[in-house]
Amino acid sequence: MTSSAESSSPSSASDSARIEPFRIDFPQSDLDDLHQRLDRTRWPDELPGVGWAYGVPREYLRELVRYWRHDYDWQAAQARLNAWPQFTTEIDGARIHFAHVRSPEPDATPLVITHGWPGSIVEFTDVVGPLTDPRAHGGDPADAFHLVVPSIPGFGLSGPTRDTGWEFQRVAAAFAELMTRLGYERFGAQGGDWGGAISRELGRAYPERLVGVHLNLLPGSSAATEPTPEELAALSPEERERALLSWRRGLEWRREEAGYAELQGTRPQTLAYALTDSPVGQLAWIAEKFRAWTDAKDRPEEAVDRDLMLTNVMLYWLTATAGSSARIYYERAHADYWGTAPEPSTAPTALAVFPHEPLVPLRHVAERTNNIVRWTEFDRGGHFAAAEEPALLVEDVRSFFRDLRTDA
Repeated sequence: MTSSAESSSPSSASDSARIEPFRIDFPQSDLDDLHQRLDRTRWPDELPGVGWAYGVPREYLRELVRYWRHDYDWQAAQARLNAWPQFTTEIDGARIHFAHVRSPEPDATPLVITHGWPGSIVEFTDVVGPLTDPRAHGGDPADAFHLVVPSIPGFGLSGPTRDTGWEFQRVAAAFAELMTRLGYERFGAQGGDWGGAISRELGRAYPERLVGVHLNLLPGSSAATEPTPEELAALSPEERERALLSWRRGLEWRREEAGYAELQGTRPQTLAYALTDSPVGQLAWIAEKFRAWTDAKDRPEEAVDRDLMLTNVMLYWLTATAGSSARIYYERAHADYWGTAPEPSTAPTALAVFPHEPLVPLRHVAERTNNIVRWTEFDRGGHFAAAEEPALLVEDVRSFFRDLRTDA
């Protein structure tokens, strides 16, 4: 990776607050090493006829690795990312990488948009243009945003972190400082997965600064325990069925899907050795989630573009941040607030509900601790909404902030 020595921060800023232009540029030796490792992959055995039940099928992964090795074009992907103005700065001891894509519309709303695990800024490839320049994408220029797209500390180009304690509340505080450095005192936030937790925390901790918070995942909004008869009796028939579905999906999640979080939340360093040494291991660890958490029926590529998924994997591999990105699970699980109810947020909040999000949110649960002003349910899409259904997400974000402007 390389970055320019020039600073884009105000001349009065201290050295620690400097904002440095950045450009992604990994050396060819890193790509040669990747190719050599792919060529020397040691493949495990596999039980016949089990499909995805035990994990990623070997023949599928063989095919995907062959494509990654011989057909995938990293240089083209890198150039596409470098079309975004990118920067780095140090906040609270961590190097933070971010894209800052200003709209051509001078009155655009500042918006920080945050990824999760196992995602990255790559997820937003197809939403940045329509959000920053709606005029050029058939939209209303009044719906424009100045976008700040950070990599979470410890993830990809913001990694690795060098000290403990980088859970989502600390990340939110760092992103609030980032927006201050960029001159944005009032702004919106959007995110899913960890980006949802971070965006909600921005609204909770800095309500005077947040115009609104748009989420495609709201932590703690699904059924945590089996609904009691009394709880069900208070709901409409439709809400009652959704509450039961939320409980059943939660059970399924804990039985079949939550193992990755238990491992990353308890022994991320042990996992890091395997994923940092084996690109096929890193690929499998991520590709499995792009299938399980989307509406793909057989292969992740049915929901998310194959090259986009591989570019996402490349940011983890080339930066060797499998371990440091996993640590956010450990830090949350060992934080003082773990296991306690979330503190209420007064920020105007929207939730975009995609049907293949693994955990089913419930509005009556979300409203206990959130100021829900918009709730939109879609008929397709899943956990990686910006990559799966960018047009749906863009329109919901636009509509939410448009309504807030109208009500102001």
